[in-house]
Amino acid sequence: MTTTTERAYDHADLPRLMGLMTGAEKHGPAATSTLDALWVLYDRVLDVTPERMDDPGRDRFLLSKGHGPMAYYAVLAAKGFLPVEWLEGFGAYDSPLGHHPDRVLVPGVEIGSGSLGHGLPLAVGTVLGLKARGYSEARVWVLVGDAEMDEGSNHEAVAYAGPAGLEQLHVLVIDNASASYTRPGGIAARYEAAGWSAETVDGRDHEALHAAFTAPHPGRPRVVVARVEPKEYAGEPKSA
Repeated sequence: MTTTTERAYDHADLPRLMGLMTGAEKHGPAATSTLDALWVLYDRVLDVTPERMDDPGRDRFLLSKGHGPMAYYAVLAAKGFLPVEWLEGFGAYDSPLGHHPDRVLVPGVEIGSGSLGHGLPLAVGTVLGLKARGYSEARVWVLVGDAEMDEGSNHEAVAYAGPAGLEQLHVLVIDNASASYTRPGGIAARYEAAGWSAETVDGRDHEALHAAFTAPHPGRPRVVVARVEPKEYAGEPKSA
C-alpha cells in the first residue's frame, strides 16, 4: 500500500484510477494486461521512489509496450510519482500524459517510448552506461509486449545481452497472445537459447510474479514471461 498526500492507494484502486482516463485510443485491454505485473514491480521490487527519481543509483523501469501507458500512469499516480488529478486529462492536447509517455513531461518516466522495439535496446544501453559509471547494483527493467518481440531490434538486443552477461538487465514480457509470428509458448526458450535466465509465470499471480522477479540469476540477464488472458481485438490491430 502506498500513502500519498491525498490518501493511501493499493492494487484494488488501480481499475478506478484507470477509469479516470477517458478519450479515444486508450488501448484499455492491452494496458490492463500489464496491471498486475507493473504493480508487483513498483510495490515490491523496484528500488525507486518519488523522492529518489534523480538518484543515479536508482533502479530504472522502461516501458516499451506501446499500448501500456494507461496502466503505467495509474501505477505512477498510486505510488505518488504524479498527481492523481492528471489522469483525467489523459491524451488531451494540454496534458502531460500523452498516449505515449514523455520522460520530459511525466515524473518517474525514464524514456520517451511508443515505437515498438526500441525499449529493449535502450535498456541494454542503459545497463552498459550504468556499468561504465560504476553503478553495478542499479537494476534495469523493461516491459515489452509479446507481439513487440517480432521487431528485429529486439532480436539483436537479446542476442547481445546474453553473451555479454548483463546481469543488471531484466525483461518483463507480457504475453497476451498478440504475436503474429512467434510460436505460442516459445518466448522464454528464445531467450534461453541466447544465454538468458528465463521463467514463465501466471501474469495475474502476484506471489509467482514476485518470486520470478527476485530469483537470483548470477552472470546472466533475466526475462520473466507473464502470461495473461488473450487479448480481445474487436478490430484493433495486433501490435502490442
